[in-house]
Amino acid sequence: MTTLPRPAAALSADEARRIALKAQGFLGAPDRRSGVRGVLRHLGAVQLDTISVLARSHELIPYARLGRVGRRAVEEAYWQAGSPGASPARPHAFEYWSHAACILPIEEWPHFAFRRRAYRGRPHWNHDLPDGVYDQVIKQLRGEGPLTATELGGAKKTSEWWDWSGTKVAVERALMYGEVVCVERRGWKRVYDLAERAVPGELLHDELDDTECLRRLVRLAGQSLGVGTRADIADYHRLKGEQVDAVIADSGLVPVEVEGWGKPAWADPAALAAPPRGRHRTTLLSPFDSLIWDRARTERIFGFTHRLEAYVPKPKRVHGYYAMPVLAGGRLVGRVDPAREAGGILVARQVTLDGPKAVPAVAEALIEAASWVDCTTVRVERVDAPELREPLLKEVTRALIAALR
Repeated sequence: MTTLPRPAAALSADEARRIALKAQGFLGAPDRRSGVRGVLRHLGAVQLDTISVLARSHELIPYARLGRVGRRAVEEAYWQAGSPGASPARPHAFEYWSHAACILPIEEWPHFAFRRRAYRGRPHWNHDLPDGVYDQVIKQLRGEGPLTATELGGAKKTSEWWDWSGTKVAVERALMYGEVVCVERRGWKRVYDLAERAVPGELLHDELDDTECLRRLVRLAGQSLGVGTRADIADYHRLKGEQVDAVIADSGLVPVEVEGWGKPAWADPAALAAPPRGRHRTTLLSPFDSLIWDRARTERIFGFTHRLEAYVPKPKRVHGYYAMPVLAGGRLVGRVDPAREAGGILVARQVTLDGPKAVPAVAEALIEAASWVDCTTVRVERVDAPELREPLLKEVTRALIAALR
């Protein structure tokens, strides 16, 4: 790395934590008027994932910030183009590779030109592309689109998840190149269309050079994080450290020193100018929420070690298949591994509590989540601290009765 400028400010660990919470939409009054689309623009990226326990992760992200927003309204906010009376219809989002597979604001299409160029220049792929299939896919989308891979001719050669058909290879390659765009998820299948048809004309270009693209994404990452290290900022849109180094001095972010971090950090100057105040959200968090998707950052800010155990063999799991951290008072105070059963039952299969003070918050988070997914009953199974089981059951019952009044 190059020589670093002197820090413009010194932050305590608590100040940095509050700035991060504010930047991620968990401190202060939520912007309900801008709704789900406002959350997407504010975060800059909402990660997608196939797992659905309480709900899918891209639904959980706005729920965690806005509360009981309708699940159908979430999907429509992401994918429904235009607004009443608007013509032509204008999409609000597209799916592309950012932190992972993410929903991104459509306005950021030009700033991923650097990644599209990089994909076009890749020397090899994991899947072979049969001759002529790429052109056939583009021709079919031009004549019939938007279409899923199945509608294009089939997504897989066999039942194995990794065994893509030539059609699937072609359309995914076109997606990475930017010739095709994912405009919707339908039954969890990507719906593809030609970028020339789906992306607004003023945004449909790769004119920005790599430096300008990277400068924009580094600035957006810093704004979405509030304050972060070089690694934090790079991880947000999965940039390389040297890419961050090349542009951070001109990104608009300012260098700061954070107590206990032990590494240089940068902050959004707007976050420094307005000390974060307001009410904290109490909620369950998706493991893929951008507040906590980086394990090292989560440990540094919250002193909380979290690992998604869905892909860990069951005997080796510590906190459960899809343990969701519980945020309350600006702290991570426990975990809940949820499930849903017939009859409107939300099951807390395993609950971890950070002491007795966490009991009311975890109960509140459970009851709100149950209401959101139309469950009328909450059943608590295992509590890691046996002495807290009865207090938690009483608090859940009290909160449930209060919610039904």
